[in-house]
Amino acid sequence: MSETACRLDIALLHHPVLNKAGETIGSAVTNLDLHDLARAARTYGVGRYYLATPYEDQHELVAQIIGHWQEGHGAAYNPARKEALAIISPAYSLDEIVADVQARRGAKPLLVATSARSCAGAVGYREMRDQLEHDRHPVLLLFGTAHGLAPACFARADTVLEPIRGRSPYNHLSVRSAVAIVLDRLLGER
Repeated sequence: MSETACRLDIALLHHPVLNKAGETIGSAVTNLDLHDLARAARTYGVGRYYLATPYEDQHELVAQIIGHWQEGHGAAYNPARKEALAIISPAYSLDEIVADVQARRGAKPLLVATSARSCAGAVGYREMRDQLEHDRHPVLLLFGTAHGLAPACFARADTVLEPIRGRSPYNHLSVRSAVAIVLDRLLGER
């Protein structure tokens, strides 16, 4: 694992996020988000994958899914999946995540929000990749479910990463696809 990768953590926030109407909501955890983001994060050497939801029933679901792959039949059946899911850290809030990163890494992380929408002053992938390669400061990439992070998340962010753009005007990737693309652009081999 490279030094760049191990200073980078990711967080998938299920609250506060937006619904179609632009209202702040909490969204449901999905099995696919657990598996696919953990596998992408592990592949690119991310230190920790935080999954935040304020809902107790969602924490119970996360524990049940992770438990199956860490201690249950799944652990013996698929050791690679066990390894990937070992980097997941469930949390109740972004505050809890920031405190954990600061305790683990000895410094408050640079909070980098992501969005499918353009934001004034957003940093490009090359600039963020250079920062990861040359700055020793921990970085926490924030991803949102539903229709993206709520304004409160952007207010807390130190910077925003430019959106992923395809060749058509359609721009509504699944968070699983977006995370994989972002990690490849920031940490993939060049």
